[in-house]
Amino acid sequence: MRISDRLERIKPSATLAVNAKAQELRAQGREVISLAVGQPDFNTPQHVVEAAKAALDEGFTRYTAVPGIPELREAVAGYYGRFYDAPATADEAIISNGGKQVLYNLLMALVNPGDEVLIPGPYWVSYPAMVQLAEGVSVIVPATADNDFLVSVADLEAKRTSRTRVLILNSPSNPTGCCYTQDQLDEIADWALKNDVFIISDEVYDRLVYAPATPASLAGFRAAHPENCALVGALSKSFCMTGWRIGWSVAHADLVKAMIKVQGQSTSNISAFSQKAATVALNGSWDIVETMKEAFVRRRDMAYEIIAGWGAQCPKPDGAFYLFPVLDNFYTKDAPDSAAMCTRILEEAGVALVPGSAFGDDRCIRFSYALDDATLKDALTRVGRVLTGK
Repeated sequence: MRISDRLERIKPSATLAVNAKAQELRAQGREVISLAVGQPDFNTPQHVVEAAKAALDEGFTRYTAVPGIPELREAVAGYYGRFYDAPATADEAIISNGGKQVLYNLLMALVNPGDEVLIPGPYWVSYPAMVQLAEGVSVIVPATADNDFLVSVADLEAKRTSRTRVLILNSPSNPTGCCYTQDQLDEIADWALKNDVFIISDEVYDRLVYAPATPASLAGFRAAHPENCALVGALSKSFCMTGWRIGWSVAHADLVKAMIKVQGQSTSNISAFSQKAATVALNGSWDIVETMKEAFVRRRDMAYEIIAGWGAQCPKPDGAFYLFPVLDNFYTKDAPDSAAMCTRILEEAGVALVPGSAFGDDRCIRFSYALDDATLKDALTRVGRVLTGK
């Protein structure tokens, strides 16, 4: 048996690999705290769960149309009118198995062999792999902690070539939690429009933005220039529905048709009863988001203070639920990089983290603060002992 060359070049997801290692240690009887997986510790709202139960009781368990049931596509389109005054139409929406499949569908539909895709770094772990599967070329646009890990138009222009076709923009960011302002997004959008660069705007964490910052989106730009931008969203984070696998894209209707081709030959529709639950979530109360934001701000501030006490450089994020400190000053001969340091921390402190190398910056390590305050404080105290000896 011979595995295809394309898969030989693809690395497994680092976040899932870390989680698997943590589960292995737990199976051996070790106590392990995971700060590795980006998953809220809140339950899916009960009214959403009840909607799924009702759909099951009603026998709504068969195939649906590939891009989703009409009422869910309408709810997704209306989401951007509700929050950004930039409504779309149902035929501009497609529902997929989480934001991850949306991104894969988009890249398969947009990228030809050899096309270059600009990816600001640090980046979400799967972007480069997806570009590679689409036979494109990832061009990383590096950013630093000094600039809150955000890229400028000048940074993007320095990496643009005649083969640049797509820019993947992620705000709030996974792994940094940092956010672009609306003015910054608009400036980048103007640059992309001028240079015929298509923007994939990954806005999965857009509801998890903390005051005084405010949510920003390219929804208005997409509405004005539908041939130049696609939006990516999901209920995984904002509604604590990671396991339900509900993501979407809002894009030009012709691009949606292209994504339907990709999805129709891979997974077809997402779970039928999950679509009913998602419709209720989108059209109903968003109180769960405000509850989570209160907790996440408190946890962020506590974690940030502890990490700063180590003497580490770390931008204070305005969104998501991650911190991405620069920890290379703590590397040693035995732990010379982020992967080795994460292994050491896991073995000595029983805390699972994701190395920055997975996100394109080996100086850093990602910390998720999406767990209860006491456990988070305990985990950070353990990590601090490994790093500083105190």
